[in-house]
Amino acid sequence: MYAAAEASMVKQKFWTTFGKYMLPVPSAGLEKVNWVNYKTGIKGISFKMEAEKDSAVVMVEIFLKDTMLQHQYFEIFDNFVQHVKDRAGESWQFCKNEVFEKGIVSLIKVELRNVNIFREEQWPMIISFLKQHIIELDAFWAAYKPAFEII
Repeated sequence: MYAAAEASMVKQKFWTTFGKYMLPVPSAGLEKVNWVNYKTGIKGISFKMEAEKDSAVVMVEIFLKDTMLQHQYFEIFDNFVQHVKDRAGESWQFCKNEVFEKGIVSLIKVELRNVNIFREEQWPMIISFLKQHIIELDAFWAAYKPAFEII
């Protein structure tokens, strides 16, 4: 069991390692990108990655105060669902209304279970999973971001 400070240091080391590993990888648009803190350029749409003691997750989080607009964004993703599945496989989950403390959030996520960020020997598996899926999201975003900009 890790104390909070130790856990924080392990997580920081993991994300620093992941960032260094991804540094030479260009985006689908051939720009340099900060993979750990991916910016979509659309307010309310975030690409996030998490790694914890039991899983790793790559997700699209859609959260706006205007839930009608949030659901419009979600519907655009949903309309391109076949493309997402073709690129990323069948494992992506689409959740229109997830309830969190901050409010209703729409999520599109893929999860790798039974991995632990606190086991350094599992880092290659976690990094490979995160890399594959954030690159898939980036390729999708390069192709379809204009559909989100027209709203």
